[in-house]
This record gives sequence, structure tokens and C-alpha cells, in this order.
Amino acid sequence: MMSGAAMRLCLPLPRPLPPVLAAGAFLKNTLCAIDGTRAVITPVVGNLDSAEAIRAFEAAAAALMAEMSGPPRLIAHDLHPDFASSRWAQAQAAPALAVQHHHAHIAAVAAEHGHQGPLIGLALDGFGLGPGQQSWGGELLRVDGPQYKRLGHLAPLAQPGGDVAAREPWRMAAAVLHRLGRGGEIASRFAPYPAAARLETILARGVNCPFTSSAGRLFDAACGLLGLTPVAAFEGQAPMALEALATAPCVLTGGWSIGDGVLDCLPLLEALIGRPADEGANLFHGTLAAALADWAAQAAEAQGIGHVALSGGCFFNAVLRRDLGDRLAARGLAVLLPRAASPGDPGVSLGQAWIAALTLAGPGA
Repeated sequence: MMSGAAMRLCLPLPRPLPPVLAAGAFLKNTLCAIDGTRAVITPVVGNLDSAEAIRAFEAAAAALMAEMSGPPRLIAHDLHPDFASSRWAQAQAAPALAVQHHHAHIAAVAAEHGHQGPLIGLALDGFGLGPGQQSWGGELLRVDGPQYKRLGHLAPLAQPGGDVAAREPWRMAAAVLHRLGRGGEIASRFAPYPAAARLETILARGVNCPFTSSAGRLFDAACGLLGLTPVAAFEGQAPMALEALATAPCVLTGGWSIGDGVLDCLPLLEALIGRPADEGANLFHGTLAAALADWAAQAAEAQGIGHVALSGGCFFNAVLRRDLGDRLAARGLAVLLPRAASPGDPGVSLGQAWIAALTLAGPGA
């Protein structure tokens, strides 16, 4: 919950922009106001899943608006229509602007760096709603101020059980086995979990198994295949454990493929089966970094763009961030990373506000 203006983050902007407000993400929510040549981001309000958090959100919004030079001309919010922040934004006097979650992640990096031209964005996280109600989370984007184009995404994986798969990485591992044609192994490999006995049937029928391009779920699948934290106490616990084991990343030759913009790491995931967890962690991190670098560099060359921005919660992972950044730089690309703002969902409000302000003012200098 907010505890005062002293904790707010103030960032300089490259030019004066119209007054706008951004309502932020659902998880780890912050709000952001742009007014002139600075952006002001609140401390983390919290997850907007309780009455207390929603009251704190509304108080933060009122405080920000009271300090602006005038009423916001546009209020940006997440594309998801059911979030409390989206409903609040749509109920205000100012026009509302829905902003796709991963576009906002990359735009936040552009805002921090004052980058006003096009760039390639790699947005890797757990979940964000796509424009067709899809579950996004491993996205290759071209971002040019208030505009974006989805150039590619990670190969979709089923999430058996839906959202519960984010807390039970063994389920994502089961989805990989099913995709490999090895679904018959699910029940025996994951025998301690009662749901495993029927999971292959559920996957085959596609019952409550929505597909996702999420990089977070890709990490979960790797953890499940390696037997690392098969059931997590919180989302992200398993990937954090995987990162801690990665001391010497290495690359699996032929560990990925790229076709029609889709990055498919299925060969890498199959190679993890039966490996010791530490060996698998090194193979996963090194190969994923090499694959992502190849994917982004190909897109940058095709688009004639020399800057690549990295954002999303997966970039809290220092091993991935460092290895991928080095590989992109070695290919002659300028890498933009979050600095003061968070790469995770607390940074989304900055990106939303940047997009809203440029929508009003235009992307040019």
C-alpha cells in the first residue's frame, strides 16, 4: 500500500507531453502520471484482488490527479476488461485507452531511455491478455511509440487445469510430454499427484487446457521436467530455483527452431528429461538465451531496426538477462533494459502512460 509521495519514482522525459494517467497492471499494481517533462510512478499498491487494494488504488489515483497541472486528457488501462483498474478507468470523465500488456512493458523501456524511434521488443512474463483474448507472455514485438505489431511469439503450450498450472509446474511438464507424443508417461512420472492419472485424457480432449505463449510457463515446464519444485508455493518460485542452479550456461545445438515468427524450444525441453537439475538448468538458460538472441536478431535485420528492448518479469532472471544481452550486443544490436522502473508488472503503468501521451502528442520529436 502507498505510504506517501516521498516513495514515488520520478523519471525525466525527452520532451513535454500532455497530461495523462495510467491505471497499471492487475498484479503488483502501480499508477503513473505524465505531465510535461516527467513521469511519476506510485509505489506498488498491490494486487487488485481485494477491496482494500482497490481502495488504495483509488486513493493513489486521486492523489496523482490532484497534483497534475490539469485533468488527464486520457486514462490508459490494461486491455483486460475485467480488471478493477480497467473498470475504474472507463468510469472516469476522461477518455479511456486500452493498452496491450506487453506493448506497455516494452514502451516502459522506451520511455526510460527517451527512445522515440522504432525498436524490437522481447516481452517475457507470465500472462497478459492478447487482442483476441489469447494468453500471451513470450512476445516478439515491433514497437514504435503508440503503435505495435506482433512479429512472433513462443510456440504455444497447453496449460492443463488453466491458471492452476502456474502454481504446479509438473502440469506444464505434462503438457510437454503430451506434445512430444509421450503422454502415456504422465501418470507414472507424476504419480504423487492424483490429477496425473487423468491428465493425458484431459490434454488429448483439450478440456480446460487453454494454450499460452507465456515464457513463464516455459520456465515452469523446464522445472517440472527436471523435478524441480513440481508444486510451488507462489508463482515464480520454480523459475527462481532454476536460475539459482545455472552457474555455467551452455547451448544445445539444434535446441530450437524458428518458423513464421514462432520460436519453438521443444527440442530443448525434450533434452531436459532425465537430466540432473543443475545440468538441465545450465542447458536451459544457455539455449534459451541463444534462441532468443537468434529470434530477435533475425527480426531486427528484417525490420531494419538496431535497438532491442527487453522487459517482463522473466528479466528479473540475471542469468538470462546477462547472457541474452551479451549475445544481442555481439550481433551489433543496442540493448535497452529497464533501469529505475521495474521490468515486471510495476513498470507497466509507465509504458501505458507513455503510449497514452504519445497517442495524444504524436511519436515524433
